Amino acid sequence: MGILKRILGICETKPPANRGCWDFKDGIIQIDLSLVPELAKPGGAIRLEGREVPERVLVLHGTDGRFYAYRNRCLHMGRRIDPIPGGSEIRCCSVSKATYDYTGKVVSGPAKGPLKAFRVGMEEGKLKIFLT
Repeated sequence: MGILKRILGICETKPPANRGCWDFKDGIIQIDLSLVPELAKPGGAIRLEGREVPERVLVLHGTDGRFYAYRNRCLHMGRRIDPIPGGSEIRCCSVSKATYDYTGKVVSGPAKGPLKAFRVGMEEGKLKIFLT
């Protein structure tokens, strides 16, 4: 990521190309994984945000093969977060580079605490993220 993007806090992770691949109801985000090629392989990620959800969410297909979801907000400056390509860590999109492991624990940098990780589950090819 270039320095200008870091200064401006612009993240690399994009929203899903198919905006109809997910919905939110009763505190649960449900993602139809068959409609989200971005999450097909380990290391892939999408961000969900907007009026449809109460807070920004980063969804990650970890390099360990598991799915993870986090409040997409670094605890240093409130910027979005991105997975580190080829690694098993997540980093803030700012110059500070606060870094977290998949549990949300701070690995390095100035963050004041862990990321909020959401519980996830699978049901009939759909990833469920429990925000409550």
